[in-house]
Amino acid sequence: MSQKHLLHVAGRLSLRAPQRESLEALATAIAAAPDILHSQRDVAALLETLTSEFPTLSDFEREFPSLCFALATGVGKTRLMGAFISYLHMAHGISNFFVLAPNLTIYNKLITDFTPNTPKYVFKGIAEFAINSPKIITGDDYEVKGRALDAFTSVSINIFNISKINSEVRGGRSPRIKRLSEYLGDSYFNYLAQLPDLVLLMDESHRYRADAGVRALNELKPLLGLELTATPFTESNRGPVPFKNVVVDYPLARAMDDGFVKEPAVVTQRNFDASQHTKEEIERIKLMDGIRLHEITKVELLTYAHENDVAVIKPFMLVIARDTTHAANLLELMESQAFFDGRYQGKIIQVDSSRSGAAEEEMINRLLAVESPDEPTEVVIHVNMLKEGWDVTNLYTIVPLRAANARTLIEQSIGRGLRLPYGKRTGVTAVDRLNIVAHDRFQEIVDEANNPQNPLRLQQVILDPPSDEEKIESVTVNSNLEAIISGKVGGMVYPALDNNPPVFTGIAETTVAQIAISELNKLQHSPGTAATSRALLNDDVQKSIIQTVTENLSSGQQSLPDEENPVDILDIVAKVTALIVSHTIDIPRVVVVPKGEVSYGYKPFTLDMSGLNLQPSERDIVIHSLHTNEQVLMAAQVIFSEAKPENYIVHALIDYDDVSYDNHADLIYDLAAQAVEHLKSYLLSKDDVNNVLSNNRQLIAETIHTQMAEHFWEKADTYEVEVRSGFTPLKTCAYTVAAGQSVHSFRDTVNDKGKIKQMLFGGFRKCLYPVQKFDSDTERRFSVILERDAQKWFKPAKGQFKIFYKDGSEHPEYVPDFVAETEGFVLMVETKSQAEMGDRKVHAKAAAAVKWCENSSEYLLKNGGKAWKYLLIPHDEVKENFQLRDYISKFELLHQQE
Repeated sequence: MSQKHLLHVAGRLSLRAPQRESLEALATAIAAAPDILHSQRDVAALLETLTSEFPTLSDFEREFPSLCFALATGVGKTRLMGAFISYLHMAHGISNFFVLAPNLTIYNKLITDFTPNTPKYVFKGIAEFAINSPKIITGDDYEVKGRALDAFTSVSINIFNISKINSEVRGGRSPRIKRLSEYLGDSYFNYLAQLPDLVLLMDESHRYRADAGVRALNELKPLLGLELTATPFTESNRGPVPFKNVVVDYPLARAMDDGFVKEPAVVTQRNFDASQHTKEEIERIKLMDGIRLHEITKVELLTYAHENDVAVIKPFMLVIARDTTHAANLLELMESQAFFDGRYQGKIIQVDSSRSGAAEEEMINRLLAVESPDEPTEVVIHVNMLKEGWDVTNLYTIVPLRAANARTLIEQSIGRGLRLPYGKRTGVTAVDRLNIVAHDRFQEIVDEANNPQNPLRLQQVILDPPSDEEKIESVTVNSNLEAIISGKVGGMVYPALDNNPPVFTGIAETTVAQIAISELNKLQHSPGTAATSRALLNDDVQKSIIQTVTENLSSGQQSLPDEENPVDILDIVAKVTALIVSHTIDIPRVVVVPKGEVSYGYKPFTLDMSGLNLQPSERDIVIHSLHTNEQVLMAAQVIFSEAKPENYIVHALIDYDDVSYDNHADLIYDLAAQAVEHLKSYLLSKDDVNNVLSNNRQLIAETIHTQMAEHFWEKADTYEVEVRSGFTPLKTCAYTVAAGQSVHSFRDTVNDKGKIKQMLFGGFRKCLYPVQKFDSDTERRFSVILERDAQKWFKPAKGQFKIFYKDGSEHPEYVPDFVAETEGFVLMVETKSQAEMGDRKVHAKAAAAVKWCENSSEYLLKNGGKAWKYLLIPHDEVKENFQLRDYISKFELLHQQE
């Protein structure tokens, strides 16, 4: 049952790969050492057992079994806590949990994330907690809510702030948790320590290694400790000391490779020599270059949001000051007229311990709202206050001004800005990159980032012994029709379909059959002759094919071996045609084309330049990726001068294929003039305007072009649906699978769901391919339903439909999961997880598919064919007790539902 619960939790919470790896590691530990969840156990024996399972584990480092899961910042450690609790409760009956936070920020965040109906609720998707949610007990209400569970809850989660305990220890008093009024003679601390199933979860566990007050954790006597951190080491005079209890290590380098976080980059000026500048000059240069990057990032984010119809992200810049006096001086400088003409006055907050009372409350409120597009803050100056738990996604530029070694700069700087605003990489460099402005430390940081001993970068590759190595191979699979004629499924030979005798025997019959199918397939491009595959049965088509095959043989283009019995061409053509009709689902090739005179253009409009605040440059800026070591250059000098400032933009705009100077000159000059007037509104001189235009003309043109797309118009005399093909032969599929495996029955339950993508399935009666590959067990289960309820079905290969959808500026191809024909119509089916049902890309694919179904249905119904319907089905609705008609009535998407 443990594996079943693991899969249930991983699926319901939509865990990422490293989160799932961590949950599986916990399940492995419990399976290998079941006594780990028993109060009476030998801790040393447990350690000996688990070290054989986890090579990186050598010591629990506490008096109780404690396992560390080292996951890079931005991967989702809080979500993993929810997965741990759900799994331990459902699989092993654990009901009491104690969650430790290292500071007030994380403490408040954890309480929010463990509270139902909040945006990042950690148990969202877990049906068992939907009605009876866990009881949350905090350091603020344990005296009221603590101890016993009530009738409506089965899980108790205590959340406490360890910093408060530590501060009271340093004050010479007992920790508050030990000074509670007694309940039935015991303190709340002793009540917890006596619970038989207490599990301790430690967020940012590297903070619980050196503090003396944390030794009280051993007195809690938990069954198990689960530690989460992005930095699995402590600092000492001799350097970093790695944890000894790590069981899963997912470092930053892997997170960058897998696209879960931003790409950090260190920034300097070309040929910058710090020795030629005073300390104050270096600070000012770094601040000004930071602002330049910040303003360009603002524009890139705005453009990306407009192009992709997503929420606009407001970026901000983080300045790391030496102390509170330094921070106050920086604030005064950056809000003064001498710094970009005072444009950042009221847009900067200073975050440090110098504030109190109402000023402190305003500072905290602005800091917490910094992600909101409506909050004006664009720069945050801080002094060592923004540590773990300050989880923002819109930090894009960091200017460290405090002295520190390179490793500390990397560790403390990038950790705060790694999270991605859209949850995944976009492919747009500026949207996916975190800039660290470090002119004076550039080479030192690059060298440290490339240091293989740097635990923030170090990747580990552990190979299985050669004898256990699982090889893969590429397999091509032909359709049943091809397999029947050739006797081969594709790159591999499989037993005859259904063990039936071959339809065509001998080389001569097979040769004629192959010529016939080739000629019949050519008629797909002649919808006037063969409107559908069934039209191939018409007498005139049959006569034409027989004549073509005969001429082909008699002309010597193809020769037949001498055999005793002459082949019956008429009979073979009839059999091949019948096979095509029975093994084809009509997929017409339809396109919508304008007819008559077509004209297009752009309507005049007023540019939105509110997010554009580009600054002039004094020197080239070099941006060096800490991950890939690639460099890009941001030029400073005016490369060439235009007679009119508008020409910088106009020349960049006409490089776009859809912008014609002859047809759109008035509009693009008007838009360019608007942009120039905007620059003049805040730049002091003509030279500054030309500097910005010369160095940023492509970026400004892209911003304008993006807005032009919203005002595009096209007009044609009429539009027609043009049919290029009445039916389409099935394409050969190509799969990557585990080598040497046998074909699995589609009805067999797959125990290891993670390997299903490497498996081939067969045993079908109604599928148009002899074997298929599934991307999930949900697809395998849906094939069981299709085998029962459909007339014929298949999983299409890429290029079978040529349906394209809009994804930003790209138009990728959409390949549906299934196609199935029933007595009354043909179904195009997509299965998606519940979490993806509202995804923008899923809806874009669905809209394109629905439109294709409409156009195809109109054509097919006029020619004796069947209408197409599009179904979008949630994964959790795929159950074998459902009928196919149930899905049609419940999940069909119509055009008006786009």
